[in-house]
Formats: sequence, C-alpha cells, structure tokens
Amino acid sequence: MVGSRRKARAIALQALYEIDSTKHEMEAVVNRLLANGGLSEENSAFVRELVAQVMRNKEEIDRHIRNFATAWPLEQISVIDRNILRLAIFEILFDNKVSVKVAINEAVELAKKFGSDNSSKFVNGVLGAVSAQAQK
Repeated sequence: MVGSRRKARAIALQALYEIDSTKHEMEAVVNRLLANGGLSEENSAFVRELVAQVMRNKEEIDRHIRNFATAWPLEQISVIDRNILRLAIFEILFDNKVSVKVAINEAVELAKKFGSDNSSKFVNGVLGAVSAQAQK
C-alpha cells in the first residue's frame, strides 16, 4: 500500500508541477498522467482528490508556505519544492487522513526523488514548523 500511495503522490506532484509551470488545465493534465500511471481505481481517485483539493485550497496553502518559509518568497521557491509543500500542507492541515509523520515522510521522499540536493532538508524544515503549529 505504501508504495502505491507514494506512486500516487508522485503522480499528483507531477500534475501540480505541470499545472503550476504551464497553466495547463487541471483535468486534462490529471487524465493524461493517470492514463499512463498504472494505478488502481482507488489510487487514481486519490490522485484526483489530492490535485483537486490542493488547487481548491491553493491560496490558503500558499499563505501557510509564506508564514513558515519566511526567508523565501513563494515565487523564489523552486516549482518542485513549492508543490511538494502544497501537497504535504494539504495533507497535514486540511485532509487529516494520514498522520503528520507520514505526510512529512512522504514529502521528504518526494523531495529526495524529484528535488535538488537541498530540497529534502528545506521541505523537512518547513513541514516541521507547519506540524508544530498544527499540533497546537
């Protein structure tokens, strides 16, 4: 289950990345990525839900990023790191279907796979601050 959920999160991240960097239409991007994704129906629905909810709550999620990554203007955070943070902050503060620890771990793993050498440390630091706030 962990592997298939991680793959689903990776596909959701790819969709968010493409939408953020190209402004392509969300539904078309998700449909194309899922057509080649090889996911179960349940995990395909998980991807659709993640992407739709992140996009629906993007302004509020971005406010949280600005609050917790104060040294970095949102526009200067790499597109991949910004969208990993959006995905994880959605799971931590809005969704509550996985534990904070799992959400952070999944985000760090995505950062290791798709981000730069420093991405996982950056993502972990920002999400550590988010989780401390979430637990208050």
